[in-house]
Amino acid sequence: MVLAACGEEKNPSARAPMSVKAERVSASQHALSVALTGEVKARVQSDLAFRFTGRIAERFVEIGDHVEAGQVLARLESQEQTADLASMTAGVQSAEATLRQTTAAFERQKSLLANGFTTQTNYDNAQQAMQAARATLDAARSNLGTAREQLVYTSLTADASGVVVARNAEAGQVVEAAQAVFTIARDGERDAVFDVYEGLLAQRPADDTIELALVSNPAVRATGKVREVAPAIDPATGTVRVKISIDAPPPAMTLGAAVTGIGRFKPDNVFALPASAFFTENGKPAVWTVDPRSHAAAIRPITVDSYRTGELLVRDGLEAGDIVVTAGTQLLRPGQIVKPLLPDAQPREETKK
Repeated sequence: MVLAACGEEKNPSARAPMSVKAERVSASQHALSVALTGEVKARVQSDLAFRFTGRIAERFVEIGDHVEAGQVLARLESQEQTADLASMTAGVQSAEATLRQTTAAFERQKSLLANGFTTQTNYDNAQQAMQAARATLDAARSNLGTAREQLVYTSLTADASGVVVARNAEAGQVVEAAQAVFTIARDGERDAVFDVYEGLLAQRPADDTIELALVSNPAVRATGKVREVAPAIDPATGTVRVKISIDAPPPAMTLGAAVTGIGRFKPDNVFALPASAFFTENGKPAVWTVDPRSHAAAIRPITVDSYRTGELLVRDGLEAGDIVVTAGTQLLRPGQIVKPLLPDAQPREETKK
């Protein structure tokens, strides 16, 4: 018994290779599609404001009303402007009377000078008085025109046909010059506006066509094309605003309607692997591969295209026919001899006797 205990230990390397689940990968075409929710907006929106400070006397439209070009939307109190207009009108009448008087005096001096019954000085004075009266009349007429414009500007009118989408003042409120009172969404072309994460813009789309569907009724569909991409990222949301021009928008896609936009990117060759095959080396994605001849395990760095539920898509790092370990990766070490259990070559269990 003592001699038997002194025998040589068995070689640990003689143990059977560890069995691991694996699969032989093959490339497939994959086109990433992204669905986002946006809003239908008018191509052109105008903020309308009064040209000077005043108190709103009347307001004639509500949010959602359709207005025509030239329609009066609101009016300021105009007592001051009306008084100015009356004053300027009287000033023009007075200047016209003065001009008539000085013109008659000049013509009289002109006739007298021709017959030698007046002096050159009197003639020159009459001419200067007439010219001064004419200049005064021109200034009075200019002031009258300004007064008329000021009275007209007490009424805020629509610059184009459209829908009122915002109202920022009420009757009785004092508004400043250039303060936006109404916002008009002009009739015409419509855009679907989306806030897109910057990372999506780095990928190449298959084309510029975007499929659109109404959120409240997905049966209402349309197509559009990318019209404008904001040059800067919104610091509040970290997204980039993208505007899609809607081709022949259905009547149901009204202003403010929520729509879903689906964009498809250019297809790439990828390798689909189960999530259990994922491994990291020095914080970078990798997988374990098995040499088909020596059955030695090795770490292979990869580039992940995208992640999906229960699987990952590998864009770079693998080749068609590679054997990738899909289960048991935590127990492996580089160079370890393993027995890959492939789905198409699973060993049959022996029947117990």
